[in-house]
Amino acid sequence: MKTNKSISVAMCTYNGSHYVRQQMETILRQLDDEDEVVVVDDGSSDETCDIIDGFHDSRIRLFRNEMNCGVVPSFETALRNTTGDIIFLSDQDDLWKAEKVSRFMRIFNDPEVTLALSDADIIDADGRMSGNSYFLARGGFVPGVMQNIFRNHYIGCTMAFRRHMLTYCLPFPKNLPMHDSWIGIVNDSFGKTAYLDEPLVMYRRHGQNVSRSGSLIQRMRWRFNLLRNIIQLRLRTKRGGVPISR
Repeated sequence: MKTNKSISVAMCTYNGSHYVRQQMETILRQLDDEDEVVVVDDGSSDETCDIIDGFHDSRIRLFRNEMNCGVVPSFETALRNTTGDIIFLSDQDDLWKAEKVSRFMRIFNDPEVTLALSDADIIDADGRMSGNSYFLARGGFVPGVMQNIFRNHYIGCTMAFRRHMLTYCLPFPKNLPMHDSWIGIVNDSFGKTAYLDEPLVMYRRHGQNVSRSGSLIQRMRWRFNLLRNIIQLRLRTKRGGVPISR
């Protein structure tokens, strides 16, 4: 079930030739003609861009970084180039289940919901199911600013949000652990989150996943930066100023 809201899918790629074709197929078959997939390739040295170009689909808009910039800056570029009312985040190597878009768009019929996310089945490099679902293994999804600063529950491949949340989220502040944790925490501050307790993504884990791990000191720094940035954003917004700048 689609609504009259247009959809943008923001995807970043990097040497994803093993998986990106299948992922793109699971996305495109759920989109309408007016929707789009905005892809930012972060300097791939394999056939990733050739595979994407090979779809010859006008809904795909491919941008290529001249040099490797990293995940967070690449997603910022992708988000800045979206045009849709509802923005989905996507990794290059997961798979969307056939009902994902329709289930999410049904949630956005509630005008108060500004961000939605679902559970995800975990698969390995060969697509085999691996244990419990993502949130079942973690005791469920927990919203809230402080809760997610100290233990992030937001995972980008399961998320979608309304376009106007970009006003608060962008530009991304420096030294973020990941873009999705920031978007989730910002939404907890200024919007309403809805959680779909069903796995609508097949989240692939393999040796080339981007890691969120770090030393204890690095994790503490990330938490401090998230807290500092969200406080600054709240203060600037309360004063009627523009959202946080670099």
